[in-house]
Amino acid sequence: SYLLGVGRADCTGPVAEIPLMGYANPDQVGGGLLTRLYSRAFIVEDPVESRRVVFVSADIGMVSQRVRLEVLEKLKSKYGSLYRQDNVILSGTHTHSGPGGYFQYTLFWITSKGLIRPSLKAIVNGIVKSIDIAHQNMKRGRLFINRGTVENSQINRSPFSYLENPASERSRYSSNTDKEMVILKMVDRNGEELGLISWFAVHPVSMNNTNHLVNSDNMGYASYLFEQEKNKGMLPGEGSFVAAFASSNLGDVSPNTKGPFCINTGESCNNPQSTCPVGGATMCMAMGPGSDMFDSTRIIGQNIYFKARELYEKASQEVKGPLNSAHQWVNMSDVSVELNATHTVKTCKPALGYSFAAGTIDGVGAFNFTQGSVEGDPFWDGIRDQLLGEPSNETKACHKPKPILFSTGEMTWPHPWHPDIVDVQIATIGSLAIVAVPGEFTTMSGRRLREAVKREFDFHGTARMDVVIAGLCNVYTHYITTYEEYQAQRYEAASTIYGPHTLSAYIQLYRGLAKAIATNTVQDLPRGPEPPLFNVGNLTLVPALAADRVPANKMFGDVLQEVRQQYQAREVAEVTFVGANPRSSAENATEHNFLTVERYTRTSDSWHVVRNDASWDTRFYWTKGLFGRSNVTIEWHIPPGTEPGVYRIRYLGHYKKKLSITHSVSIPFEGTSSAFEITAL
Repeated sequence: SYLLGVGRADCTGPVAEIPLMGYANPDQVGGGLLTRLYSRAFIVEDPVESRRVVFVSADIGMVSQRVRLEVLEKLKSKYGSLYRQDNVILSGTHTHSGPGGYFQYTLFWITSKGLIRPSLKAIVNGIVKSIDIAHQNMKRGRLFINRGTVENSQINRSPFSYLENPASERSRYSSNTDKEMVILKMVDRNGEELGLISWFAVHPVSMNNTNHLVNSDNMGYASYLFEQEKNKGMLPGEGSFVAAFASSNLGDVSPNTKGPFCINTGESCNNPQSTCPVGGATMCMAMGPGSDMFDSTRIIGQNIYFKARELYEKASQEVKGPLNSAHQWVNMSDVSVELNATHTVKTCKPALGYSFAAGTIDGVGAFNFTQGSVEGDPFWDGIRDQLLGEPSNETKACHKPKPILFSTGEMTWPHPWHPDIVDVQIATIGSLAIVAVPGEFTTMSGRRLREAVKREFDFHGTARMDVVIAGLCNVYTHYITTYEEYQAQRYEAASTIYGPHTLSAYIQLYRGLAKAIATNTVQDLPRGPEPPLFNVGNLTLVPALAADRVPANKMFGDVLQEVRQQYQAREVAEVTFVGANPRSSAENATEHNFLTVERYTRTSDSWHVVRNDASWDTRFYWTKGLFGRSNVTIEWHIPPGTEPGVYRIRYLGHYKKKLSITHSVSIPFEGTSSAFEITAL
C-alpha cells in the first residue's frame, strides 16, 4: 500500500483589470468572478523505498517556467530534498479565463501587460499551499485506475491538418480526437474516499473571448460538481475530498461541438482556412452545445463529470508497485534527432508563424500589437521594433514551410522572448506512467508519444504500462504538431515553435526518460542546462491601484439597485452596490470571499451561508467608473430545487485609502441587500 495525501488551495489572484490568459486578446481583462480557481495537489509515497511523487493540477492557463522555479524554490526551503525537479509535476488545466501576467519570457508580456506580481504570487502560493495540505494529511491508502470513452464533448478544430497524417496511421483510430478518459481513484485503507485525478483531452474554452469573469471553465465545473457531491453540505472550496480534472493532449481539440460558423451570416466555415465569405477569418467562431457560453460550459463540464463519476464508482484495477521519476532540462532550440541510421535532423530556435496571429475557431486572433496600441512609450516601442525585426536566413530555412511572423528565438531584449531550456519529465506510480509535457500536443502527436513511451517500457521489460499525457506542465512552449500537420501551417503548426521536428525530438527525449526508469539508471541521466531566472522588475501596463472613492452622500457597500421582494427558481436575483476595486481585496488577503447568499432560519433567528463567490450560480461583476468610483453587481441564478424561504445577498470588499503620498491601507467593508423571498413554483 501507499501513503496518500490530497490538498486544495485557492489560487485565484486579482479578478479585475488583469488580462485573462489564453486567447491573447488584450481587451479581455478581468471584470469579476464566476468561480474561484484552485490548485489541487496529490502526493503518493512508497513507504518501503520512501520515494514520493507529487502531481498538481491548477486552474490556470498553463504552468509557466517562472511559476515552476518559484514553487520549487519554496518547497526546497520548506522540505529540503523531499520535493524536487524530478518528482513534482505541475500541470495547468488550460482554462482561458484566469488572470495572466505570471511569465518571465517577453512574448507573453504583450497580451498580459507585463509581469504582474499579485497574479504570480497568488498562483505560486496557492500551489505551495495545496502541497502543504496534502503533505500534512498523508495516510495509508490504495489507488485504482479506470478508463472509458467520453462522447459528445469534443471536436477536432483543425480537421484538415489531421488529414495530413498518413492514411495508414489514421485508419487505426475511430476518431480524430482522443475520447478516452483515464481516472485515478484514491481511498484510504478504511475505504474512506480521498480524491480523484482525471485526464481527458479537451480545451477549456467553452467560455469564449468575450467573457470577463474569472472562472475555471468546463474542467473546473467538472471538479466543482464532483467535489460538491463528495463534500456533502459544504460550500465550494471546503471539504476534504479533492477532484482534479487535468489536461492532456488537447492541442487540436475544442469543446465547441456545433463547429465553426460565420457569426455574421450563420453559414458553416469548416474549410481549411476557417474563413467566411464576408469578413474573412475574424467572423469564423465555433459554437458550443448550449444556448450561451455559460450553458455550454455547464453541458460539457457535466458530460465530463458524469463519465468520471461512472469510472470512479466502477474502478477495480488496483495500481501497485514502485514509484519512479525522471526529469531533464533540454535546450529545445538545438536537439539532433536520429530519424533512422542515415538521417539526422534538428530542432530550431523558437519562432511563430503567420497563422499564430490568426488564432483559432475558438478565439480569433487579436494580435494587433503593431497597430500602435501603446505608441509613445519608449519601453513598449522598443518591444515593437523587435517584433518587426527580420528573421535570420538560418531560422527561416530551419522552420520551412512556416512563414515566420515573430522570430522570438532571436529576440533577447529586455529578456529572451521564448524559452530555450525546457523540462521533460515522467513519473511512474506502479503501472501508471504520467508523461508531463510542456505545452499542447495535438491528438496524433499525443498518440505517437504515448505509443513510443509504452513501447520503450515494453522493450526494457516493464510491460503493460498505462501511459497518460499530462498537458501544460512546467514551462509553456505553445503547440506540438506532427511533422505532417506542420506542413499545413494552421494555427497549431504555426505555434509549434521549435520547428517541424519538434515532436520527433520530444519522442526521442521521453523515450530516454522511459528507458532510464525501466532500466533503473535515472541517476545517470544528465540534468541538462538549468533554465534562467530573470531579474524582472515591475514591468507592467496594468494601471496602478488608485484610492477608491464613493459618490456624494454614499458609503462603500450602499445599495444602488435593490433586489425584488420575491423570486422563483430559475429567476435571477440581482443587486448593485457602491463598490471598490477587487484588487484592493486580492492584495490584502489571499482567499477573500466577495459575496455570500444567506438563508434566514426562523428558529434560531440567524442567517446562514448557502452560497459563496465560488458557487457556480453566483456572479460577481465589477464596473469601473470615473475618479476612483466603481459599482459591484451580484447575481444569483436561482437553481431549480432551491428551498423556499427568506434570503439575502451580502457583498464583502476592501477599499484603498491613502494616508499619505507613500502610505495607503485597505479597509474592509460590507453591504447587504434587502431580504427577499423565494417562493415554490
